[in-house]
Amino acid sequence: MDTHTITATSRITKKPDVCGGDACIRDHRIPVWVLVNYRRLSGGNGDILRAYPSLTQSDLEAAWEYAAANAEEIDRAIRDNEQGDEIPAE
Repeated sequence: MDTHTITATSRITKKPDVCGGDACIRDHRIPVWVLVNYRRLSGGNGDILRAYPSLTQSDLEAAWEYAAANAEEIDRAIRDNEQGDEIPAE
């Protein structure tokens, strides 16, 4: 009998060799911070699921739960990504 239950936390993985060690949706190279930022920029769950059809509603719920519990980590990743796009003035 299989008693393995998928929990929200088991849907999120962090591996040093995947997406720079950022928290990602299990079996995907989609960082949680990307989904959080998409949501902040007016993307609702439906929009996100259309943009990332391999994700499920349960994946998003896990991402939101992880983000709520690790807000500082997620905010830092978003900030780092935004700063990475800036080109220093000469």
